[in-house]
Amino acid sequence: MTEKLTRINLQGRFTTATSIVAAFVLSAAAAAGSAALAQAPQPSFPVPGGGFSPASALQIPTLPEPPAITPNGSVVEDVIARVNDQIITRTEYQAAEDQLLQEARQQNLSEADLEDRLHDLLRDMIDEQLLLSKGKELGITGDAETMHELDDIRKKNNLATMEELQKAAAQQGVSFEDFKQHIRDQIIRQQVVRDEVGRHLNMTHADEQAYYTAHAQEFTVPEQVHLSEILIPTPENASEADIAAAQAKADELSAKLTSGANFAELAKTSSGGPTASAGGDLGDFKRGTLGDILEKATFPLPVGANTAPIRTRQGFVILHVDTHPAAGVPPLASVEEKVQEALYFQQLQPALRTYLTKAREDAYVEIAPGFVDAGSPHRQTKATDIAYTAYKAPALKKKVRAKQRVEQEKANKAQAELAAARERLAEKEAAKAAQGEQTSVLRKANKPFKPSKVRREKIRYGQAPQKSLPSGTAETTAVASIGAPISGQAPGVAMAPTESVTSISTGTGADADADLLAAKDGTHKRTRFSAHESEAQATEAKAKLAKAEAKATTRPIAETPVEDATEKHQAAPLGLNGDTTRKPKKPRRRKGEVKERMQEKIKPIETPAPVAPTVNPDLAAPSTGPSSSTVAPPQ
Repeated sequence: MTEKLTRINLQGRFTTATSIVAAFVLSAAAAAGSAALAQAPQPSFPVPGGGFSPASALQIPTLPEPPAITPNGSVVEDVIARVNDQIITRTEYQAAEDQLLQEARQQNLSEADLEDRLHDLLRDMIDEQLLLSKGKELGITGDAETMHELDDIRKKNNLATMEELQKAAAQQGVSFEDFKQHIRDQIIRQQVVRDEVGRHLNMTHADEQAYYTAHAQEFTVPEQVHLSEILIPTPENASEADIAAAQAKADELSAKLTSGANFAELAKTSSGGPTASAGGDLGDFKRGTLGDILEKATFPLPVGANTAPIRTRQGFVILHVDTHPAAGVPPLASVEEKVQEALYFQQLQPALRTYLTKAREDAYVEIAPGFVDAGSPHRQTKATDIAYTAYKAPALKKKVRAKQRVEQEKANKAQAELAAARERLAEKEAAKAAQGEQTSVLRKANKPFKPSKVRREKIRYGQAPQKSLPSGTAETTAVASIGAPISGQAPGVAMAPTESVTSISTGTGADADADLLAAKDGTHKRTRFSAHESEAQATEAKAKLAKAEAKATTRPIAETPVEDATEKHQAAPLGLNGDTTRKPKKPRRRKGEVKERMQEKIKPIETPAPVAPTVNPDLAAPSTGPSSSTVAPPQ
């Protein structure tokens, strides 16, 4: 069922807003017979001066005028709606109203129907912007589909290149870029509706059968035939010889068909009509649409039969009956695809409205005063509710994102360790409680009562006992019997009669009234060293739990800008004489370049020219006079 739904084309089946906003008309201006440029969807405009039906009295109510900023000013353009990061201007809204009025006049709509469409006009325009925003969020561009659609338009209009299509649009005063953007927006909206709404619809065979039964009259078809042709053309002013030659060829082809030749293959090779490449396929024809001669020749034939050559204005034609459905309601199997498409769009409309209502809750929609969004479930957003700002937070750097990811991983690990520590502590405490309860039960059941030992006081030589002496009651009695006053006692108190009480000390230093044979409480019991292992494990588990809680709740403190700048300065490489500037990298030597040696870069030291020794003029001059002496050279 899903595969069948994906074949359903949403072209022209969306809401009425698609056929309202920015309708473009392209027609070729070439006089050489190029066809009019196609458009999707193609609106049909009324002929000027041709007049309208009584519905031509329909009028559009006047839009509320915005107040001017200055007393003598006028508003040229106004924004009537903001949808996320897109706007709907007054000019666009007025163009949509004009287009809606033209369609209402052509379809002879009543004033009430026009009023209903005008009431939903702004809702449909906002729906378009919401779908475009969702398409941008999903990353749907529609570039490939747009080029494919433009190429189909080019082929349908027999244009060689895309430049010719662009020139034809310019000749008609239509912006080709606007037309292309209109097609792209329509494709994006269709893909969003298909992916976000259409894929979630479920249709069963029972639903198809119920829809087919309820709408059987809508699928009623009249009697019709599906025909194919083989045309042997004749000139416009054909002579008798030309007609005879064409008839002879038609008779020859008819004989081949009678002998069992394939009609489609023979039409491709021998037909001279425009449908030869398609095997001569002409399509369906209802009763009354063909001429009398052709209708009388084709309708009585069974499926698969051929007519004899028939003379027409174009030449001799041989017709082949491909199918011949009778009048009435066809079976479900033959119209199943149409039933699926009708049922699909029946379920699509309420599902799409629910989706768009939810999209309004997640989007920002602001409506100007005087306009109403019929699709909004809540009150309209006022301009004073939102503060506009052009600030956009910069994207985080890779280092920051990596650091955040590491910190998050540490936090998750600390939480896991904390949970594990709590579980271990609970297990230790439960085991300790169970062990203590079991030990207590066994001790009470099996172990007989054993009085505690009386530990005598050890008295060293020359030291008075501290715990073995009596409490002094006997001494007090003896003194009282003599009648001497006790220090600190008021006069006459010692003469008062007192009872003589004698206490017997056991030498343990305990109170005389204490029952030594009574059982002691279980707060202080003698245990073995091995019994302390569970207490140590419980204490260790508590310590680990405290560390895990501290680790899970403690997060690193963010650095201040001053600390960050200081850290970067300290981490910078330290050059000579404190120079921390980065040195430019040496460019790599390319292949084929001569490698320079270090010794070639070093300039040779220039040797200074030798300087002649300075001659003393006194020594250089010849000496004359009596004081001069001559030294003879050695022999």
